Amino acid sequence: GPANFTHWIEAIPAGSAISLYLHVPFCRRLCWFCACRTQGTSSDAPVLAYAKVLKTEIALLKRHLPRGVRLSRLHWGGGTPTYMSPDQIRDIFGYIREKFPFAPEAEISIEIDPRTISPDHLPALREAGFNRVSFGLQDVNPEVQTSINRVQTDEQNAFVINESRRLGFDSINVDLIYGLPHQTVDSYERTLEKIIAWDPDRLAVFNYAHVPWLKKHQKLLPVESMPDVSGRLRMLKLIIDRLTEAGYAYIGMDHFAKPGDELTKALRERTLHRNFQGYSTRAEADMFAMGVTSISKLAGAYAQNLKSLAAYEAALNEGRLPTAIGLKLTHDDLLRQHVITEIMCNNRILKRDVEQKFGITFDSYFADVPEKLKEFALDGLVSLQPDRIEVSEAGRLVIRNIAMAFDAYLKPEATQEK
Repeated sequence: GPANFTHWIEAIPAGSAISLYLHVPFCRRLCWFCACRTQGTSSDAPVLAYAKVLKTEIALLKRHLPRGVRLSRLHWGGGTPTYMSPDQIRDIFGYIREKFPFAPEAEISIEIDPRTISPDHLPALREAGFNRVSFGLQDVNPEVQTSINRVQTDEQNAFVINESRRLGFDSINVDLIYGLPHQTVDSYERTLEKIIAWDPDRLAVFNYAHVPWLKKHQKLLPVESMPDVSGRLRMLKLIIDRLTEAGYAYIGMDHFAKPGDELTKALRERTLHRNFQGYSTRAEADMFAMGVTSISKLAGAYAQNLKSLAAYEAALNEGRLPTAIGLKLTHDDLLRQHVITEIMCNNRILKRDVEQKFGITFDSYFADVPEKLKEFALDGLVSLQPDRIEVSEAGRLVIRNIAMAFDAYLKPEATQEK
């Protein structure tokens, strides 16, 4: 609740670098595949009200933070952050600058729907101070686009990428999804050809998560037209093959980057990190999430805001932090978090490093892990050695499943590929 979260905020060391995430839940039209917290609206009234309470939440956070805190990362996600007008974006961004100094070389990024931005949006974002942009493309196949209620043209996609390059953004990312209705290996190869020609700096290629019991609008998708597990794996192999042939480095799980990119350098030097937005080159700072349903991640805790927009706005209008629920991490949570992060970022676990950091005997603490990883080891996907556990190149395709062996909260059936 708010009292716990306030205590955690005030316990952060003075002068710390923090990360800030702003969630904007509005979209012009709902995409039927989406599992994010969004709502469709054609009216500007709820957006105006939301922008006002966002500023209230930012001010409340600032009030409780120790002196000298600065921003190392700022990310706007959604929903569609660029549903806000250029003037609204300038206003909120300026308000953040008033409250928080930015660290040198801060990463300032935003997610953009190419279908909905005005000609003034990209220049306004660059002028405000954003240096990284991420465009949701998902797939360029018209049949797939129609089935997911997200039709956007090649001209729209090419324009935003080329215009961002002209305006001098430091990094241009493209989001794609595989596992959607009507996708095949052949159709996805044609999508990749176009994306490669547009030459983004990074790509995030996500495996579609079908969770209609959580997101009812996903029931509108034609399930019978979705590729099965085998088809998805063939697509993933195609994605890795085609993008690496085009010169991109496979960072891991769902990320690719050009050879000179910071992510690629971090992969080589084994200094990758991972947060809610994916892989990162920055050591994980305390991340404070602003907006309805957003989740803050601190060094030893998580806290989530209220999920109801009305309740979120009511709390802030009454001067209360809108925290709904939180979790204080135990020693075991922190240990497993570290080990899973090592697997996902560095594709290995050095047992001695873990023992020294957490004061355990690795083989005794994780005595059940060799049995859980036995089939992966027999298939050559992971190597179980006296001093380490190492994932092979082929094993990187199922890195999530390998990492699940260390997750104390998963039920046994949850480790099976769905």
